[in-house]
Amino acid sequence: MSVEQNHTPETPLPPPQRPPLPLVARWLLLAFAGLCLVLAVIGVIVPGMPTTVFVLMAAWAAARSSPRLHRWLLDHKLFGPILRNWENGRTVSRRAKWSATAAMAFCAVVILLTAHKPWLAALGIGSMACVLAWLWRRPEPNA
Repeated sequence: MSVEQNHTPETPLPPPQRPPLPLVARWLLLAFAGLCLVLAVIGVIVPGMPTTVFVLMAAWAAARSSPRLHRWLLDHKLFGPILRNWENGRTVSRRAKWSATAAMAFCAVVILLTAHKPWLAALGIGSMACVLAWLWRRPEPNA
């Protein structure tokens, strides 16, 4: 009998086994994870630069290239809760939603004050509005 035939709703399926990646692919993914982490740290400091998306991409790449880096990210004081929420049901905390909303509102004001063409401002603000609509539709983690 296969694993799927023995599966009951109470016992989740084990994660699918992936064949090991070639060494070059693992190194490229590890470099990508490092780049995403650098961009995430910059995003913590620079207003308007996203952090969460880069942390999620770094975790994705690390999970496929370096279990040690992936574990470090999951245990990290700042990044860990975001990643654990995402990996446990694609949830986003209310605090993260409000932080993203405040940051995008600030950026929208900056765009309105500095855009040389109204259509550029509309494009940027419209994109942020779409992201916020998607973000607020994400479930929140259980306390």
